[in-house]
Amino acid sequence: MTTTESSEDRYAIDTDPERLDVGLVHHWLSTDAFWALGRSRDTVERSIGGSLNFGVYGPDGGQVAYARVITDRATFAWLCDVYVAPEHRGRGLGARLATAVRDHLAPYGLKRTMLATLDAHELYARIGFVPVPDPERLMILRPER
Repeated sequence: MTTTESSEDRYAIDTDPERLDVGLVHHWLSTDAFWALGRSRDTVERSIGGSLNFGVYGPDGGQVAYARVITDRATFAWLCDVYVAPEHRGRGLGARLATAVRDHLAPYGLKRTMLATLDAHELYARIGFVPVPDPERLMILRPER
């Protein structure tokens, strides 16, 4: 378990999966996160179970943000489902959360950590993410529709 807290505002970031409010994470993702609208509770639970999870908790201990990382902890990681509750936005929590993920992953010596973002390029660039240098090499496998 990893916990970091800022003394100035008392938000804590923790990787303890037992501390996550899974119902709240499901609500956020399935109703407010454009990339996950309609995601089922079962899918959220399975994704949490197969990931390294980061929760951000406010001064009262309630969860206010979430991110997860899919990783083998040796060569690769994918940062995804980064979400900050609307009432806690504008306080730098997204950047702090992404920085905590970066710092947590650093000891693994991963060759590549990736993410996809529609509108937060500047935020991620501030903590070291750069555009993919060779996008022509990347491919995805899409489910048949």
